[in-house]
This record gives sequence, C-alpha cells and structure tokens, in this order.
Amino acid sequence: MYKEHPAFEKPEDENAKIWRYVDFTKFVSLLDRSSLFFSRVDRLDDPFEGSYSKANIPLRPIVYDTPENELKGLSELIQRARELFAVSCWHLNDYESAAMWKLYLKSGGGIAIRSTFDRLKNCLMDETPDVYIGEVKYIDYERDFMAEGNVLSPLMYKRKSFEHERELRAVVQVPSENGKALFGDGLFISVDLGTLIDKIYLAPTSAKWLFELVESVTRKYGLDKEVLQSSLDDVPVY
Repeated sequence: MYKEHPAFEKPEDENAKIWRYVDFTKFVSLLDRSSLFFSRVDRLDDPFEGSYSKANIPLRPIVYDTPENELKGLSELIQRARELFAVSCWHLNDYESAAMWKLYLKSGGGIAIRSTFDRLKNCLMDETPDVYIGEVKYIDYERDFMAEGNVLSPLMYKRKSFEHERELRAVVQVPSENGKALFGDGLFISVDLGTLIDKIYLAPTSAKWLFELVESVTRKYGLDKEVLQSSLDDVPVY
C-alpha cells in the first residue's frame, strides 16, 4: 500500500498526469497479472542509480560525527542496498511526450498508459508491501550534496543529464533473506487496473491493426478504458 516518506516529495498537484511507456508485451503482462513490474535498482541501465554524489564523501565525517576511517564500510553497505529495492518509473507531464516515444520505444508498436499521481497511490492493494512515491531530483553528482542517513534517499536522485525524463518514481523494498534479494530482476506488485489506468495511447506510427488489437485485448480483460491513437503525427494546418 502507499506510504508517505520524507525522502519522497509529492507533486504539488496530486492529480498531476503521469505516463508509462511500454511495448505491447509489457502492456498485456500488466493486464494479465493485474500487477506493475518493479525493476531492481541494481539491474537498471544507469550505474549511478542508488549512488551518492562525490560531494558527500568529504562531508560524511561531519554528518555522522564519526572519524573517516570508521566510515569505510558505509559505501559498501550503500552499494549492497541497491539490490534490496525496486522501482517503477513514470514520466510526469500534462501531455504525451514525443521524446519519450522515441527514447523508450524503438518500433512503432508502443503504448503509453496515462494515469495520475493520485491514481497510482490509490491503485495499490492493502496487502501489498509499502510503496513510496515521489518526484526524482536531478543534481550535479560532482558538486551537489545529497541527503544522508536514510537508505531510501539516494534512490530519489539522478544526474542532470536525465532531467528530460521528469521522473515520478515508485519504490518498494525487495523481500530478502540474509541480506540477499529473493527476486531476480524485480517483482510484481498487485494493483487495481481500473484505478491505475486513465487512458491508453498508441504510438503515432502504430498500424490500424495494432490499435484494433489493443482495443480488443483491453475489452477481453474487462477494462473499460478509452484507447486513443497519438495525435503527434497529425497533418498540420496552414
């Protein structure tokens, strides 16, 4: 279930629109399982995920009031912690993004699920593990200090080169045993699809047959949601 946490900053507008760009197979998996897939942090493409800024290192003895030689194990502990958390990443924007279509969907068969922050937090089932949701902060990893003292804090920062993603991130702790994650690439978290999904958009270049297939599959899973073709490739008016 959704849980607030000081390391997670909510959007000012709880009805702010968010988007998840997926291919057709991941869309069907979402419908079939009624679950969102959360990727383990250490399996994400960006090696800086869950790491700290260089500016933190010289300041740690002051922050923790501990001699530097006694903090050597802290970095190793933080690195291991990356295995124990998983994330679901969403794009925060009022409108669909041409950049996101191109970035995450190399073929013309992409699908964008539109939701809101409020829908995302309310779609989580009571029996699911605690899920924290907030906006990612983009910083200079050479100069900017990041909040210390909480294992969740570094999960909510990314390098400025990713600022275009405007990410809203949901984070869950991965079940573990003796400090080892019990799931490989991540885990599925049950959701109420009717609450989560507002509308479904197909990529601008999607074929008509795919549009009809998505409509059909959506109906077969009992989901009464509007399926729309992206208008980004509409013919301009002069």
